[in-house]
Amino acid sequence: MTIQTDIKEQMKEAMKAKDTVKLGVVRGLSSAFTNELVKLGKMPQDELSDEDALAVIRRAVKQRKDSIEQFVTGGRPELAEDEKAELAILETYLPAMMSKEDVMTIAKAKMEEMGGVDKSKAGMFMGTLMKDLKGKADGDTVKSVVDELLA
Repeated sequence: MTIQTDIKEQMKEAMKAKDTVKLGVVRGLSSAFTNELVKLGKMPQDELSDEDALAVIRRAVKQRKDSIEQFVTGGRPELAEDEKAELAILETYLPAMMSKEDVMTIAKAKMEEMGGVDKSKAGMFMGTLMKDLKGKADGDTVKSVVDELLA
């Protein structure tokens, strides 16, 4: 079962359970999947690959995190709480991310493979690592590891 099919099933379950928060999240994802299909030049009734569906979910997670930060900064904690509830639901669809220690191990191995990296090549090193760890590690974690290694 694809992620998109699973989300459609969960929409039905959320309607039956009258879970308005989850229903809003899965409806939003379903709509985002349709928009992504149209953007890719496919028909709205087609299905996204799991990789494309995860990219859509990651964008939604990033949007919620940005919203939470802005609501907290703007002194609207009640709106931030709503976004946090939605974020918790969205994160259940994402695979577990690698720990900082695992990223550090891979980064050290990559550094040796590249023959040492200095601060001037930090961007190139970061790009190479992100390509290897795409979908497995959070970008902020990778950045902190690179900064730590090149400090």
